This record gives sequence, structure tokens and C-alpha cells, in this order.
Amino acid sequence: MKNIGDMMKQFQDMQSRMQDMQSRLESLDIEGSSGAGLVTVTLNGKGAMKGIKLDPTVLSDDPEILEDLIIAAHADARQKMEGVVAEQMKELTGGIALPPGLNLGF
Repeated sequence: MKNIGDMMKQFQDMQSRMQDMQSRLESLDIEGSSGAGLVTVTLNGKGAMKGIKLDPTVLSDDPEILEDLIIAAHADARQKMEGVVAEQMKELTGGIALPPGLNLGF
């Protein structure tokens, strides 16, 4: 019976650490850019877009180019964000790999 109690305490500790991590992720600013910095997108650690900066020179260009630059900047920020989340999860789980597809709210 002691093992179950220890396991429940470990689970509660991990839940608490996950909530802390989720709060930290929400407060992160992760930037991605494209077009040599002409477009910059800022995401939080949960993937929500927090901001976008456009160099004035891209506003006079073809709208399709601007659209492509925004998509590329978002993809860059998303890739960086996923790396940060993976690193945070690695710290949280002590380096133990979680099963693929296990959604822990991120």
C-alpha cells in the first residue's frame, strides 16, 4: 500500500510542476522571422500569437509576398516554440521520454 501512496504523491508533485510550467510557457515571448527580418511574429509558449511586426518596405510590395513572409515567420516561431516546450518537458520529466501522442495540455 505504501507504493501506491508514494506514486500518488509523485503524481501530485508532477501535476504541480506541470501547472507551473504551463504558466511559464504562457509568459514566454518566442520570435520567428522571415525575409531577413522584414516580418517578425511573436508567439507565447503555447502557440498563441502575441504580436507581429512588419517592416514598412513590405507594405508596398505584392500582397502575396507579404502573406508568404507572414506564414514563414509564423512557421519559424512555431518551430522555436516547439523546441522550447520539448526542453521544458524534458526538464519536467527528468529526461524520461513520454509516449508519442501523449497530450499533456500543450
